[in-house]
Amino acid sequence: MRTDRVIRIHEKDNVAVALQELQPGEMLTCKTTKVTVSQKIPFGHKIALADLKEGENVIKYGHPIGHTTTDIHMGEHIHTHNLKTNLGELLTYEYHPDKPLLENYHRSRAERADMAQFLGYERPDGRVGIRNEVWIVPTVGCVDMTVKRLEEEAAKRFGDRVDGIHAFTHNMGCSQLAEDHLRTQKLLSGIIRNPNAGAVLVVSLGCENNDLESFIPVLGKTDPDRVRFMVAQDEEDEIGAGIELLDQLTRYAGTFRRTPVNADKLVVGFKCGGSDAFSGITANALCGKINDKIIRMGGSTVLTEVPEMFGAESLLMDRAVSEEVFEKIVKLINDFKSYFIKYGQTIYENPSPGNKKGGISTLEDKSLGCVQKGGSAPVTDVLDYGEQVSESGLNLLIGPGNDQVSCTNLVASGVQLIVFTTGRGNPFGSPVPTVKVASNPVLARKKQNWIDYDAGKMLEGNRTENVPEGFFQYILDVASGKIQTKNEQNGYREISIFRDGVIL
Repeated sequence: MRTDRVIRIHEKDNVAVALQELQPGEMLTCKTTKVTVSQKIPFGHKIALADLKEGENVIKYGHPIGHTTTDIHMGEHIHTHNLKTNLGELLTYEYHPDKPLLENYHRSRAERADMAQFLGYERPDGRVGIRNEVWIVPTVGCVDMTVKRLEEEAAKRFGDRVDGIHAFTHNMGCSQLAEDHLRTQKLLSGIIRNPNAGAVLVVSLGCENNDLESFIPVLGKTDPDRVRFMVAQDEEDEIGAGIELLDQLTRYAGTFRRTPVNADKLVVGFKCGGSDAFSGITANALCGKINDKIIRMGGSTVLTEVPEMFGAESLLMDRAVSEEVFEKIVKLINDFKSYFIKYGQTIYENPSPGNKKGGISTLEDKSLGCVQKGGSAPVTDVLDYGEQVSESGLNLLIGPGNDQVSCTNLVASGVQLIVFTTGRGNPFGSPVPTVKVASNPVLARKKQNWIDYDAGKMLEGNRTENVPEGFFQYILDVASGKIQTKNEQNGYREISIFRDGVIL
């Protein structure tokens, strides 16, 4: 229920979210509840709709987001000063499958209703790219400037053959040990296999831990027309040798053409960064509708940011298509909690300062908003670092909340496009088109050079019914190459590899 000044997300909620700054003495009505504002309530923050005793649960999205640390009266501001998380450390979970949900899911998969199409690049392995680019991937940070020089020179010479030529620098690939070293190899391998790359040049220094002798077995078999390798130390003129290889690779990639393909070939990643109190109400909720629509058509979606599932993980576990997938979700959650514990860090030391300023108070508050991006579809698989999507439906992917790292993980999982929701704003872009969706119209107006789509219009009452359909068409237009995202226009394409180990 909403008025023009507050929104109550779920009928069970005992708080509402301010749609504008509220002043003491203002009168509000939520259904039959009349509230007098007793304290200034900042834009996006919570106001109590009832008197709450110390230790009582605060309900938002229909679920507890923590408990009060003092008595709170109706009309008062609820935030970090009087609200504390309910969450603990490692938990034991039981599988309680949502049987009607699973039955409806399997029925809709069989129907494949309302199939849409987009224009994509069909690859020999059966996957589809939405861009036809040539990527230059260094195995180690020592050759970062070399690959950037190759990018610049190749773009001048061969840029008209493909949709783009891009080098993705990083600072990993040497002086790493054991699992940390292998993780870097898996992530780079996943990036190389992404279908948006029509061809890839892999550049090695030659003496790094991640040299080609070590890396190629992890990468696996590749098409020599699509993937070529160069060792900079073996070449008298590494720039000249690299340009010669890029000439061949751009010619090969240039043979691909866009053709109509069904939306069941879509593989879309979902991510949020710099969330505010409206992210779970507008942008993330919009993503949930798009997620479900893609899955109904037989496509695939990927949801990551494991720490921002803490507090809402049981909602995802109950949607697992099988007990085997349920156990994989449990492992995903508890392994990431153990990562925090290993370093003596508080598991629930979240949200960020920016989140709090935007009105998010606890990790449950944040997580319940974040998982809205996953819609209501069952979870079909759980992916590790560099592991590619193989099951259609909703996939969960390992990764932290960090924007650059989690987007890199998504690219390595094979997504063609990332939908990135934000309430605070972020210019970052990944190697694949990164659609920035604003949760509120203030941000959308202010940062038009960053934001692709304004989900804040969902706050505008009855004018929201066509928003999900309009946004889905927008996604299809981006996939078809009819629209370039702001990160593409700005040239913002970056990767950041997750590290957890000793650097020698």
